[in-house]
Amino acid sequence: MKMRNAQSVPLSEIPRLAIGEFRVEVLRAVREGERLCAFFHHGGRLWAVLACDESGLLRLVSGEVQDSYAALTPECPQAHWFEREVCEESGIRPEGHPWLRPIRSGYADFYRVEGDEVHEVAVGPVHAGVIEPGHFRFQCHGEDVLHLEIALGYQRRGAQALIQGGPDRRTVHVMETLAGDTSIGHVLAYAQAMESLSGTRVPARALAWRGVALELERLANHCGDLGALANDVGYLPTASFCGRLRGDFLNMTALLCGSRFGRGLVRPGGVRFDAEPGRIEDLLRRLEAAARDSASAVGLLWKSNSVMGRFEDTGKLSREDCLALGLVGPAARACGVERDVRHDFPHGIYSYAQVPVSTAQTGDVLGRAFVRWLEMQRSLAFAKETLEHLPTGSIAAAPAPCAPERICVSLVEGWRGEICHVALTDGAGRFARYQVVDASFHNWFGLAHAMRGQQISDFPLCNKSFNLSYCGHDL
Repeated sequence: MKMRNAQSVPLSEIPRLAIGEFRVEVLRAVREGERLCAFFHHGGRLWAVLACDESGLLRLVSGEVQDSYAALTPECPQAHWFEREVCEESGIRPEGHPWLRPIRSGYADFYRVEGDEVHEVAVGPVHAGVIEPGHFRFQCHGEDVLHLEIALGYQRRGAQALIQGGPDRRTVHVMETLAGDTSIGHVLAYAQAMESLSGTRVPARALAWRGVALELERLANHCGDLGALANDVGYLPTASFCGRLRGDFLNMTALLCGSRFGRGLVRPGGVRFDAEPGRIEDLLRRLEAAARDSASAVGLLWKSNSVMGRFEDTGKLSREDCLALGLVGPAARACGVERDVRHDFPHGIYSYAQVPVSTAQTGDVLGRAFVRWLEMQRSLAFAKETLEHLPTGSIAAAPAPCAPERICVSLVEGWRGEICHVALTDGAGRFARYQVVDASFHNWFGLAHAMRGQQISDFPLCNKSFNLSYCGHDL
């Protein structure tokens, strides 16, 4: 079954393959260049959402399964964490999986490297910073990291369980807090799914405001990350400036809707807040000032030999490894992979306004930092042009109830990368299953891979260059 982003189709049209045929079909698709967006168990079937970035098409494949099946992971590393998640949640075993420990429980055995002078370094789950818990187990020979295993899920919140049976009054608030720094990204993916399932047409002005909000979210977080990377190598000028500038971008979102994180702005059918000409002019002035100050602050990074010495060749990933692992977002684009939902699977405002894909070729901390800076410049240009040419008209349409027995896949390019929401409705139009895949779910294993052969002292810098979400993973 082929479909576009945020298009709904009847569940009855999804073929029910035998599990062997399902496995063959998924592996064939990945070999031919498609990738796994989502993989889950529901209703006695395994479901796979496959994306073809070149054609802009999504494919849905399902296979009937009982207690076990032959694992995909040995031939498709992208399935590694997905299969562990399915096994943890349903008990269905992927036979032959190379490391079948729970994906969201930190209390199982860890992989060990044996040998003379090999030692373990355990970090977390409680950290010195004000962050959520996560455990990092390093196998080291001297200072060199041979293997890193990441254990998350210490505070799994059961957010996806709260969504089942919806939508109801609390559903949208759950969406806005799936990953607090990505409120706009996740609620937009949800709104797109709801609008598709209900046949709701969103006004053009609302689409424009959604695009501005999503790019402001990207700007705030990319700017904050560049400052944090500077701080990790002791370069305080950029760290100090970017800390303030992140606040400036957050305040622009607050000027629009009253929340620095954009909560309350996006709703199925459109947006809840508009702005009069005076406030739009204020936003444009703030964007101009932030663009000027960002160029000065971030420009210092590329001129500092000491910063470049720490960024270059640290946490390096090859393009081949990036593709094999199915990485998304700036982490993938830093490896030269042109993968961006706004370009490959455009929906909403991005169907009419193009944002160029920003890439680097080095695959290291420098590449991930430089991609963020390129994206900041292009987000600034997009937000400015959109505000200067806002469509007229209403900002919301009344959403209708969701149609029964349908499925929709909704993709959004959040600031960390691809966000995927898969909604399946039952006979009453309620959510029989709602699967969320945050960009972090794809990329945590990429961080572990990037640390191989690095010195353990490089971990804070590598970790920050990915800046993945604990709560977005622990749904």
